[in-house]
Amino acid sequence: MRRVTKLLAVAASAAIALTACGSSSGSSSSTSSGAAGGSSSAATKLKVGMAYDVGGRGDQSFNDSAARGLDKAKSELGVETKELEATQGETDAQKEERLRLLATGGYNPIVAVGFAYATALKKVAGEFPDTSFAIVDDDSIQAKNVTPLVFSENEGSFLVGVIAAQASKTGNIGYIGGVNTPLLQKFQAGYEAGAKAVKPSIKVQVKYLTEPPDFSGFSDPAKGKTVAQGMFDAGADVVYAAAGGSGSGAFDAASASKKLAIGVDSDQYLTAPAAVKSVILTSMLKHVDVAVYNYIKADATGKPLTGTQRFDLKADGVGYSTSNTAVQQYTAKADEFKQKIISGQIQVPTKP
Repeated sequence: MRRVTKLLAVAASAAIALTACGSSSGSSSSTSSGAAGGSSSAATKLKVGMAYDVGGRGDQSFNDSAARGLDKAKSELGVETKELEATQGETDAQKEERLRLLATGGYNPIVAVGFAYATALKKVAGEFPDTSFAIVDDDSIQAKNVTPLVFSENEGSFLVGVIAAQASKTGNIGYIGGVNTPLLQKFQAGYEAGAKAVKPSIKVQVKYLTEPPDFSGFSDPAKGKTVAQGMFDAGADVVYAAAGGSGSGAFDAASASKKLAIGVDSDQYLTAPAAVKSVILTSMLKHVDVAVYNYIKADATGKPLTGTQRFDLKADGVGYSTSNTAVQQYTAKADEFKQKIISGQIQVPTKP
C-alpha cells in the first residue's frame, strides 16, 4: 500500500507540473479601485503561487478576474509567480497535491481560487504553518495562516436584477447558476430581490446546470446554451448566467433568440465574440482582481492581511458593468438602490 501510494503521488506531481501555466506579464486591465501599486525590495523576492479553479486562466470570468490581480502584482510589485490549473472532475487529493507542489516550491503566499479548494486547503495549511494562504469564496477554514477573501455577491446581483426587470418587456426573466451551492444561491437571492423590488409580479425562471459534487456546470457552454434557450422559449427575455465559462452558451442563445443576457464576475462584454457583444446588457462585477492584488501587496509590504476580508458594495467589491451603452437607460434606478444598500436601508437576502 505504501508503495502504491508513493507511485500515485509521483504520478500526480508529474501531471500537475505538466499542466502548470506560465504567468503572463503586463498590468491588470481592471478599472476598479484597489490599493495603489509600488515596488519594494521585499516584493521582488516574493514568490506567489496561484491555484485556479476549473476553467483556469482564459475562462473570461471568475478565474480571469483572479489572474488580473496576479498580473498586476507581477507588473507593479515585481513578484515571481507560478500558476497551476484544476482539471475537470478531480478529487480533493489532487487539489491537495497542487497546493503542496506550490508550498514545497517555496511559493508564499499561495492563493486558492474558489470554494472547491476548501477541504484540500484546510489539510495542506496545517502541514505548512509557515506558509500564508488565501482562499477566494470560502470562510470556513479557521487557521492563522489562511485568509478568506469573500464577496457580497447578493448585493451585486441585486443591482443587475434591478436592471433586468427594467429591461424586460415580458415580465419574465431567468437565472442560470453553474452549480447548485449556497454561494450560487446568494447570486440567485440577490437577483430575484432586485428584480422584484422594481416589478413585484415579475417571473424569475431558475435553473442550475449541475448538482455537487459535479462542478462541470462552470465549464459547459453547450449546457448553458440549452438551458438559456429553454428559458427564452418559455417567455424570458433577459437571462443572468452566473455559471463561469458556461455563460458563453447563454450568450449564444440570447443572440440566436434576439434576447438579452447578463454576464458575471468579469465585464464579459469586453471579451465576448463580436457576434454576441450586443446582447450582453451588463455583467455583475466581482472584483476578485482587487482582492487578490490587495492580499499580495499587503504580504509584500510586510503587513499581511489576517482574518476574513469581505468585499461588498461599500468597498467596491461588487458592482455592475456599463461597457454596453444600452444599459445606461437603467443605471439611475440601479444606482439609487445601490445607495440604499450601502446605507443599510435595504438588506439584501443571501438565500432564495
